[in-house]
Amino acid sequence: MNTKLLLSAFVLFAGISSKAQYTSFNKQEITKLKSAINANAEIKKYYVSFQKAADAALNESPNPIDTIRTEGLLQGDPKKKATQKALEDMPKIYALSLVYRIGGDKKYLVKAKEYLMAWATKTTPNGDPIDDTNLDRAIEGYDLIKEDIKSSDAAIIKEWWRKTGELEITAKYNNPERMTSKNNWNAHRLKIIGEIAWSINDDRLQKYTIEGFKKHLEVNLKPDGSSIDFEERDALHYHVYDLEPLLKLCIVLKRATNTDYYSFTSPIATSVEKSVTWLLPYVNGEKTHGEYTNSKVEFDRKRAANNEGGFKIGALFDPKHGANVLLLAAYFRPPFLDTARRVLGTDEAYPSWQSVSNEMMKN
Repeated sequence: MNTKLLLSAFVLFAGISSKAQYTSFNKQEITKLKSAINANAEIKKYYVSFQKAADAALNESPNPIDTIRTEGLLQGDPKKKATQKALEDMPKIYALSLVYRIGGDKKYLVKAKEYLMAWATKTTPNGDPIDDTNLDRAIEGYDLIKEDIKSSDAAIIKEWWRKTGELEITAKYNNPERMTSKNNWNAHRLKIIGEIAWSINDDRLQKYTIEGFKKHLEVNLKPDGSSIDFEERDALHYHVYDLEPLLKLCIVLKRATNTDYYSFTSPIATSVEKSVTWLLPYVNGEKTHGEYTNSKVEFDRKRAANNEGGFKIGALFDPKHGANVLLLAAYFRPPFLDTARRVLGTDEAYPSWQSVSNEMMKN
């Protein structure tokens, strides 16, 4: 190949890579979803709910917050309440972006961009993954519409995402001496960095995500399938809270690299798949567990004293709280969808939007 042809091929590949969509639906999947919405009543029901949310958001204004603050705060704390109110923007961004991609009406694109720009210009990242994990829907929304945002605005939004990802790496919470570099915090950290990395096509963040994921399997998960989160908190709630971001990341990585990190096994024989299998008896009702009884974390007792739902010491784990793990894992192992249906007590073909996404995104 001569120099001009080689250069042209490189430019074309770079353009494709920068625009590729791995955290959201790509062009082919959007086409598939359009057909499914017209042909399937269950899927149409979900889309109608997104349409209603998008239409409502057209008449509302963005409500970004200076700094997201949820982690370590009890329900009722003013900072947490203000953040929760602001985070109502996240599903609006996703709904606006999705409806634009399905229907093509640019008023939804303009409004989605308005929300993203408002957050990008006001919200300062703090490097706390439990706070940043709330940004999922905004990242997915951006990924859906990034090709259609003018370059000057896109640069501002991308820089906000890049700073968010970089600070997750350099913040004090990622110190190897701290448990937050090994427990569920790191699972959420890697998920957010990975979603950002492939949405903005950042090589450094992509490399960090893959290397970090492999290391995380060794320090977070146990060879028997349990996790240090379960060990530390004596709660399946936290095993679930650890697996959910890892599964979301595995889906992004499979789409972006064509590598199955769901079944990837570490040198100490740990894997996400094994940890999902370990949880399964508690989700399908074969086993029960009294939550938080021997938790080593004082915050768990504070939440219980604050009468926060789902955090009562000794209360049995609700299997339905593990259903989302199965719905995510069904991307890799479709039979889990039937198990999730039984747990949720439904015969719907698509018991969640995740199950719709799995169907659209499957190879």
